[in-house]
Amino acid sequence: MAKKDPKDLPVEEKLKNLFQLQTTLSAIDDKKALRGELPLEVQDLEDEIAGLNTRIEKIQNEIKEFQDAVVLKKGDIETAKASVERYQAQLNEVKNNREYDMLSKEIEFQTLEIELCNKKIREASARVEERKKDLEAAQEQVEERQKDLTEKKSELSEIMQETREEEEKLKEKAADLETKIEPRLLTSFKRIRKNARNGLGIVYVQRDACGGCFNKIPPQRQLDIKMHKKIIVCEYCGRIMIDPELAGVKVATAAEEKPKRKRSIRKTVKKDESAAED
Repeated sequence: MAKKDPKDLPVEEKLKNLFQLQTTLSAIDDKKALRGELPLEVQDLEDEIAGLNTRIEKIQNEIKEFQDAVVLKKGDIETAKASVERYQAQLNEVKNNREYDMLSKEIEFQTLEIELCNKKIREASARVEERKKDLEAAQEQVEERQKDLTEKKSELSEIMQETREEEEKLKEKAADLETKIEPRLLTSFKRIRKNARNGLGIVYVQRDACGGCFNKIPPQRQLDIKMHKKIIVCEYCGRIMIDPELAGVKVATAAEEKPKRKRSIRKTVKKDESAAED
């Protein structure tokens, strides 16, 4: 037997399928709720660890740069010392004051260069020590967060193991129901559900009000909902409306909900008063 096109289904059937889909999706949401904030906590920890690892890599690169700078400056010192020795040897062979002054200035310049390089080396070495402490602190943080992440993942895995089978069955059922709903209506339903705080895209009438936002529904609109002639949405929250009877939900009437005990108490009180007058 050929499968009916969802577009050709009567409105009543469309609403039933939508409500079944909503019930199934709500059950999936309940399973996800059992996990609580764990998935978010796991994600936050993974992001934090990734950030710390990036920081560690940056610190390691900075340490290497300072160490390379120290090696370079030490090389500059050796070059400057060699120049000083060469200029000092040339001082003994100068023939005039001009050459002597020029060599003296070069020796002075190279000596200052050595002092400057030594200063740069001390600064770079101090920065290396500082960054090494920062590196150690960051690595300790990573270890702590990694332990927390392992615990959270283990906890999440246990919960998921308990609900995975049921959740998979519900997802299969939801996927099957979606094939029975026309694409345009399904898209609208998903959009409404996404924007709804409680994830309800279709709701039934409760106590003459919308089961989603609880705003009162006019009698004529309630009658239209019961007629199942067209898809009707709540004018306040935009959710699709369905008759409780069609949804297979028993809703208590106002008369059933009224407490009867108060009335019997009043009668008793009246009888007591009559007896007192006699």
